[in-house]
Amino acid sequence: MDDPSRTNRRGGPQWPPELPAAFHQAKRYALVVGAILLILSLNTLWYTVPADSQGVILRFGRAVDGIIQPGLHFKLPLRIDEVRIVPVKRQLKMEFGSSSRREDTTNASQYGDDDPEIVRNMVTGDRNAVHAEWVVQYQISDLEIYLFKTRNPEDTLRNASEAVMREIIGDRTVDEVLTIGRMDVESEAKKKLEELAEKYSLGISVDQVQLLGVNPPPPVRAAFDDVNQAEQEKEQKINLARAQYNSSVPQARGEAEKKVSEAEGNALKRTNEAKGDANRFSAVFREYARAPEITRRRLYMETMAEVLPRMGRKVILDDSARNVLPFLPLNADLVPPPAPATTTPQNR
Repeated sequence: MDDPSRTNRRGGPQWPPELPAAFHQAKRYALVVGAILLILSLNTLWYTVPADSQGVILRFGRAVDGIIQPGLHFKLPLRIDEVRIVPVKRQLKMEFGSSSRREDTTNASQYGDDDPEIVRNMVTGDRNAVHAEWVVQYQISDLEIYLFKTRNPEDTLRNASEAVMREIIGDRTVDEVLTIGRMDVESEAKKKLEELAEKYSLGISVDQVQLLGVNPPPPVRAAFDDVNQAEQEKEQKINLARAQYNSSVPQARGEAEKKVSEAEGNALKRTNEAKGDANRFSAVFREYARAPEITRRRLYMETMAEVLPRMGRKVILDDSARNVLPFLPLNADLVPPPAPATTTPQNR
């Protein structure tokens, strides 16, 4: 074995012959590792922002270059630049009171918890308990405010939404919340939640608050269902009564108007007839005043011509007639009566 203390021709120490080979092998390993690191760093030089998103570059934790729009972009490698991409053009939602997990898994895992929600028990203004389920649909309106103004803006929005819903339901009766007041609850919750989002500088705009269901607690749900069924039956009977009223009253009014119209027609007819008779009598009286004897004779003749044909067979004798034998016509009913003759009455 050679002495390691011996020197080479330049006066330096003489290295063992195995050492240069090991050095060259380590150098090759270092080159391979360096090439791999270079490839990995080159792979982190670019990034892509989706069409429904915007991004922000954080250089050592500080935002630079403003808002990054959708497309292909470049950044510094080796975690010098970190990119935060947020779906600002996507409509997000939060579910309250639902036992299912969120459908938007990306949003749930990155910007909020993914734990299942328990049913929200709330107390109404008349001290009744209800189970409320609702959905808040929102969008990220300002990315810089959303990322850097408030810590955990979605958690803040969730807590604010629950507080607002408890306040609104607590101001109403259970009947309003379960039946006619649902739309008012939704509109008022949206308005108040928008005010809180702006006040807390969340960078979030609330699009819609929708009540999925407001139900009584399970122990008293059967009683509530019975009450609701009774209310529905009551409304149904009221509607039937109104329908009958709307059908009978106009019919009765029509019949009354018909009778009144008939009475008015009869009154007008009798009035006109009476006026005609009066006018006729006045005309006859005027003629009688001009020639009383002639008018009296003519009235007598017209009256007799109208009355005598109704009396059957007639025999009219003058006062000067003598020796006339009256007889009893026993078979008068068997012999047809002759045609009535018109006899001119004698003037007495």
